[in-house]
Amino acid sequence: MKDSFIKIKKMNIDLRANPFFLTEEDCDWVHETIAAMNDEEKVGQLFFQLTSSQKEEDLIELIQTYHLGGCRYNPAPAREVWKQNRILQENSKIPLFIACNTESGGDGACTDGTYIGNGMKIGATGNHDYAEDMGRMGNAEAAAIGCNMAFAPVCDIYYNPMNTEISTRAFSNDPEMVKKCSVEYVRGAHQNTDFACVAKHFPGNGVDYRDAHLSNHVNDFSPKHWDETYGMVYKELIENGVEGIMGGHIMLPEYVRELAPELPEEEVWMPATLNKTLMTTLLRDKLGFQGVVVTDASHMVAMTNQMTRKEMLPRAINAGCDMFLFFNDPQEDFQTMLTAYQRGVISEERMTEALTRILGIKARLQLHKKSAAEMVPEKDTLDRVLGNEEFKKKQSEISEKSLTLVKYKDKDVLPISPEKYKKVMIVHIKGHETGMVELLKLCGMEGKNPAETVKQKLCERGYDAYVYESPLDQMKQKALKGEKPDLNIYFAGKNAISEFREQADLVITLCDVMAGRPSFGMSKGGGEIPWYVFEVPVIAVGCGQPTMLSDIPQVRTYINIYDAKENTLEKLIEALSSGADAFVGKDPIDSFCGLQDTK
Repeated sequence: MKDSFIKIKKMNIDLRANPFFLTEEDCDWVHETIAAMNDEEKVGQLFFQLTSSQKEEDLIELIQTYHLGGCRYNPAPAREVWKQNRILQENSKIPLFIACNTESGGDGACTDGTYIGNGMKIGATGNHDYAEDMGRMGNAEAAAIGCNMAFAPVCDIYYNPMNTEISTRAFSNDPEMVKKCSVEYVRGAHQNTDFACVAKHFPGNGVDYRDAHLSNHVNDFSPKHWDETYGMVYKELIENGVEGIMGGHIMLPEYVRELAPELPEEEVWMPATLNKTLMTTLLRDKLGFQGVVVTDASHMVAMTNQMTRKEMLPRAINAGCDMFLFFNDPQEDFQTMLTAYQRGVISEERMTEALTRILGIKARLQLHKKSAAEMVPEKDTLDRVLGNEEFKKKQSEISEKSLTLVKYKDKDVLPISPEKYKKVMIVHIKGHETGMVELLKLCGMEGKNPAETVKQKLCERGYDAYVYESPLDQMKQKALKGEKPDLNIYFAGKNAISEFREQADLVITLCDVMAGRPSFGMSKGGGEIPWYVFEVPVIAVGCGQPTMLSDIPQVRTYINIYDAKENTLEKLIEALSSGADAFVGKDPIDSFCGLQDTK
C-alpha cells in the first residue's frame, strides 16, 4: 500500500488529516477497494441518486445496476424510509452515503420527524447554541432511520431581501452569525456517532435575487469582500472538520478574474460546479478543503443552461466536484460518465482522487466496518428517538425566543384582549402557487391553514374571530358552480368605512409566503391589502418569507415569526396578549429591505 499512499499524497490528499482522520488500516481499505473496482463500479461511486421507488426490487436493481455512491430519497414516513435504507445498504457492495435535508430538523429526514426551527428562526433568537440543538436533534432522528449524511447546514448569507431561493433557510445577513451557527450545527450533528455534514451552497447564495433553479445566479463580491464574508464562513467550517461541501450553480466572476486572469469571459462566468478555478484553485488550494464536494441538483437551470448534458457531467467532475447530484435518465447519465472515463476525458488521476475522497469519508464514518444492520439501527430505535419530548420542547422554546417585533409605530396596539378587540378579522395572504403546490393540494398534503389555527385559538380565548373571505374567492366559487359572477363587485364593490369598522375591531394579517412575493386577489376594495391601517388597527405577521414589509410598507405593526407551525402560532398569540416586551427576537436581517418608506 505504500506506493498507493505516495500517489495520493501527490494529489494533496492526506487521509490521516482533517476531515478524514483515518488509521493506517482505514487507509488500506480505501486503497484496496479502489484497486479492486471495475470501471462501472468506479463511475457509480460518482453519483448521488434520488430514489423514485420504495419497492424492494426497484431499489435492488438501482443499486446493482449503477453501483451508486450515495442516495437521497423523497419525503416519506420514518418506518418506510428505515425499510428502504436497510434494503439499500444490504444490497450495496460498497456502503452508501444516505443523505437527508435536515436543514431545520428531523422533518427533513422523514415526514414524521421533528421540525426544530429554520435557519432564520435560529438567527432571530440571537443564540447560536440553538443551531447546535438543531444539528444534534434533527440528525439524531435521521441517524435512527439509517441516514449518515446531512445536506446541511445552509451557510448562505441573506444579503438580498428579494432573494427567494434561500429565504428562511439562511441564518442571517451577518457573516459572523452565519459562521457561528453553521459551525455549531456541524458540532451538533457530530454528536451523533459516525454522521457527516455537507455545507451549502459554495461559493455563496444570497447576493442575487434570482433562483438558480430557474435562472442564472451571480455572487458579484470582490475577492476581498468574499474572503471577509463567505470565505470566512467556509474557512471556519473546514477547520472544524466539515466532511463535505455542496457546490452551488453560482457564478463568482471577480474571484475567477483574480485567480485566473488569462481565462476568456465565458469561463469567468461559468457557475462554480463547472468552474475549476472556483472548485479546485479556490476551494481546494486556497481554502485547503480536502473532503468530498457534491454538486447541487443537476436539473437546476443555472447548471443546465451552460452546455449539453453530455459535456456537463464530466466537466463537473473535472472542475473538482467528486459526486454528481442526481441522474436525469439513469442509463443515459451513467453511460455518459462511463464513456468520458474510458475515453480519458476524466483522467485516471482525477477518478482516483475523487474515489479517494468519497471512500475516505465513508471510512471516516466507519461504514466499511459495519454490517447493514449496524448502519441502519434496529427498528425499536425509532420509538426511542423519533418525536422525542426534548425535541418538541426545544422547538417550542425556539419559537418563543424568535418572535420579532420589527415595526411598532402605534404603541397602544399591544397587548390585545377580548375586552379591547372583541371582533378580530384574520386575513390570510399567500404567495403565488406553483404547480407543485397545486399538486400537493390535490394529494391532500397542503398542510394546516394557519388562519384557521389562529381563529380557533383566538375563539378559545373569548374573541369573535373569523377568517376574511375575499369577494374574488366568492366569485370564483360561483363560477365553479356554473353561476355567473358579478364582476362589478371586483371593480366597484366597496363597503362604507363605517361598515368596515363594524366588522372588525382588529385585523391580523398573516403573510403566509414561503418564497417570492405575496399574491393579493383584490386590487381595490378588498381586505387582503391592508389599505385601512388608519381605520382599524392592523397587526401584520410574516410567517414565512421575512421581507413582507416591502409589499405592505403602510402597516404600522409588523412581526416576523418565520414559520406557520401550530406551536409558533400559539406562542404568537401568547406574546400578543402579553404586550410588546414579550417579543424578544432580534431581526436577523434587514426586514425593512433597505427601503426608507417601510420604516
